[in-house]
Amino acid sequence: MRIQDFHQALADIGARPCHIGRITRAWLKGLPLDHGTLRQRGEHYFPRVVREGLPQVSHTLDTLARIHTQHAAADGSLRLLVALADDQLVESVLLPRDGLCVSSQVGCAVGCTFCMTGKSGLLRQLGSAEIVAQVALARRLRPVKKVVFMGMGEPAHNLDNVLEAIQLLGTDGNIGHKNLVFSTVGDARVFQRLPTLAVRPALALSLHTTRADLRAQLLPRAPRITPEALVAQGEAYARLVDYPIQYQWTLLAGINDTQEELDAVVGLLKDRYGVLNLIPYNSVEGDSYRRPSSTRIETIRRYLQSHGILTKIRDSAGQEVEGGCGQLRARAAGLIDHSRLLRRKASAGAAPSAG
Repeated sequence: MRIQDFHQALADIGARPCHIGRITRAWLKGLPLDHGTLRQRGEHYFPRVVREGLPQVSHTLDTLARIHTQHAAADGSLRLLVALADDQLVESVLLPRDGLCVSSQVGCAVGCTFCMTGKSGLLRQLGSAEIVAQVALARRLRPVKKVVFMGMGEPAHNLDNVLEAIQLLGTDGNIGHKNLVFSTVGDARVFQRLPTLAVRPALALSLHTTRADLRAQLLPRAPRITPEALVAQGEAYARLVDYPIQYQWTLLAGINDTQEELDAVVGLLKDRYGVLNLIPYNSVEGDSYRRPSSTRIETIRRYLQSHGILTKIRDSAGQEVEGGCGQLRARAAGLIDHSRLLRRKASAGAAPSAG
């Protein structure tokens, strides 16, 4: 379902534009569709024919995104495995400090070799209403003041639906434009479309290396744009919207954490209007990649910071529940072994009595 389909369903039950606006805002807040205001109850505002038709519309919306399982983590995040109307599963993550990470696709076609979502391939796109429904669902649990499009899927491959969702969230959803973060591996259409929008989101670019050849190996089906060109386009957008670019860098031990890479990062990002987010790899059983040691991660951050690169460490939320991007869905679908997680939980449960 796309947002226009939702609005058409409301028009079909007799809702006028003023009704559609109020109903949409109530949905986006996670409230019942017939929710009124402090001064006017819903039954005094909506015509009878609209009130009678709303339960069916509400039922349809509720099937767009419903909680399949949820996994709380010690860092305050809450990972949601969300079932769609066709029973496909995607992941949403309620982050600390009122943030939410949403998915735009079931699976992903980019095929990043370090990402579990990429290993499943692309199954289907999400409609704009399905994307927004993740926000409405999350707001029933916690406040959401920031939405990042960094969940399952490459937003640039579902551009129309993602931009429709951003437009609605930045208006009726009451989310600040810079608190909407569009993440991409780099696609020419992104740099063409985003500057033309009424709601222009912040931008996060998946960089991961300064070497074009290594990037092609790590992101095998990403556009063949050099890191230098990607950073140049990111810089232009950052200056246009007056908000820094976020450069994403998944740290892989022995691959992109070398001193050679760090020196190249300094040359590439020095004096750029952006921040480098270091994301230590969230390991999957049987994978060949490794997470650098905590000491090495901190050494990298300090080195880059000392050379003028604003650098932050962004651990994937929910490390102890093994909830890195795509892992919850993969485990539910039987694509990865969950025995290690069960052993870890059992060990954690036994720890207090052992003392």
